[in-house]
Amino acid sequence: MRADKIGLWEDGGRIVGVAAYEMRLGEAFFNTHPDYAHLKHEMLTYAEDHLSARGEDGKRRLKAYVNDFDSTFEEVVVARGYTKHPDSHRPLSQFVIPSPFPPISVPEGFTLTSLADNNDLRKCDRCLHRGFNHSGEPPTDGIEGRKKMQSGPHYRTDLTIVAEAPSGDFVSFSGLWLDAANRFGYVEPVATDPDYRRRGLGRACVLEGIRRCGELGATVAYVGTDKPFYLSFGFRKLFTVNCWLKEFD
Repeated sequence: MRADKIGLWEDGGRIVGVAAYEMRLGEAFFNTHPDYAHLKHEMLTYAEDHLSARGEDGKRRLKAYVNDFDSTFEEVVVARGYTKHPDSHRPLSQFVIPSPFPPISVPEGFTLTSLADNNDLRKCDRCLHRGFNHSGEPPTDGIEGRKKMQSGPHYRTDLTIVAEAPSGDFVSFSGLWLDAANRFGYVEPVATDPDYRRRGLGRACVLEGIRRCGELGATVAYVGTDKPFYLSFGFRKLFTVNCWLKEFD
């Protein structure tokens, strides 16, 4: 991410608004203090000028992400000529962490462990490769990508949970990111080897990561989806961040 592209709005030295992209230019996410929602018109202009990008066809585009409950901002983007792009919508679901946490079970012969106890990058890479429906064995350079992921300043091996099969292979994987200051966890990524699905392994990995976040003070966990898999064991959809698309040329 290019820090020089992120827009900040301050009042008295306090940040009250942020316009940023996540993965690549061409998208924009907006966060404001509730008392400064009026800035979003200006923030959208900033995003159009600094966060839009040209596609392979040469056209400049911006995907503006707006919470579905923010009707005022929706009116702004509609007035600017944006249209909904349903394929890029982002639901958000929440899991309220219970105390005490109920027991977590796995099939006989399988065990749950964290990467703090067994950080086998080759096994992690294979599980994620297969879990995201790539055929065959993972490429040999995948290990470097796993190392890069784990180099993040907030990466927690103790909150990254894997299910180990009787063969010793990792067959399900769940990452948890902890925001200790705001007392929540975020689930990402989750994947299960196709040969081991529908056995409750993915569910168990996610719940174990959430349980550990709860022990560290988190009260809720979030995941960026409303898939039935998550809703089936306690997540509840809160809202959807709708994607609004505009082409400028």
